[in-house]
Amino acid sequence: MKPQILVVDDAATVRMYHRKMLGDAGWRVEEAVNGVEALEKVIAQPADAPFDLYVVDINMPKMDGYSFVRELRRLGQVPQAPVLMVSTEAQAQDATAAHDAGANCYLVKPAKPTELVLTVALMLGDLAAATRAATAHVQPQGARA
Repeated sequence: MKPQILVVDDAATVRMYHRKMLGDAGWRVEEAVNGVEALEKVIAQPADAPFDLYVVDINMPKMDGYSFVRELRRLGQVPQAPVLMVSTEAQAQDATAAHDAGANCYLVKPAKPTELVLTVALMLGDLAAATRAATAHVQPQGARA
């Protein structure tokens, strides 16, 4: 079964962007608009089909990304999966706060498609997707960005 990713972001355009990039890489993608909705989806997931990864924004109404990750890590009844935080917050202390909350990785928005897919592939242990993303990222010698 394909890995399932929950994208948690209050911006519809960001959710669509992440859904497109991650879906095109071959993964199933669900969405939530804030941490409260995300927790509800996590708890409602069948025990035999938990989410394999979370892509989470920081600044959201009702429950921010830090709070969501802390609550997720407290849930003993659900299998724990890696969390990738993706935010416009670009200071070192933001990444530190994300890791302190329980996130495994941190990217600054807007995440480039290759960077997003490669990071997710590595976090999922999806060698085929990681290889495709890395190959897409490599430019022919002499090419300029």
